[in-house]
Amino acid sequence: MNTRGLAAALLLCAAGAIGSAPWAFDAPLLNFIFKPLATVVVILFALQRGGTQPLLKRWVLVGLGCSLVGDVALLWPREGFLPGLVSFLLAHLAYLWAFTRVQRLAARPLPFVGYALVAAGILALLWPGVPAGLRVPVLAYVVCLGAMAAQAAVLWRAGAPRGGVLALGGALFMLSDALLATNKFAAPLPLANLWILGSYWAAQWCITSWLAPRANHANHANDP
Repeated sequence: MNTRGLAAALLLCAAGAIGSAPWAFDAPLLNFIFKPLATVVVILFALQRGGTQPLLKRWVLVGLGCSLVGDVALLWPREGFLPGLVSFLLAHLAYLWAFTRVQRLAARPLPFVGYALVAAGILALLWPGVPAGLRVPVLAYVVCLGAMAAQAAVLWRAGAPRGGVLALGGALFMLSDALLATNKFAAPLPLANLWILGSYWAAQWCITSWLAPRANHANHANDP
């Protein structure tokens, strides 16, 4: 399936998962079907890219695989929250490892300063609502998420190919998780599924789009 077909499939799956919410069709079965399936579509998209970048492609696929495990775990929001958190933490570490194959960690310090301030602000707002037993995992997660998003911005500022879309993916991931945490630990958000899942899959699509497209392999023979 070509990129347009996969993008259409992702939109359909995302609509099915988001439409499962109580404010829409109130059909949990749709979420169980379409939420994992949407991430599988992104994995199929990744498999079609990065042919000249096997190392980067491998670690992006590891990140997507961990994300898929997290998606499945979070189908049970209470029991699966901690396993899901760990799965996504590993996904961010996989992405971070891929990004640092292109640029040294924090090679441009400004994005790290910016994301550290954003992460600190989010934690300060949500910390009172985080249960004591989850505070260490949540803190570790936010550090890894912020580092991943900041390193994505480092690649953009360094002029890496498709660095802009990668930086956007990192920012959208931070937004999605900030919304999810607000909805869970602070106050319910209106249309929460729409904003959280919409920004999440947009983030994953952007990160995957960082890999060189198949049609341009010949033009990217020297890409990392």
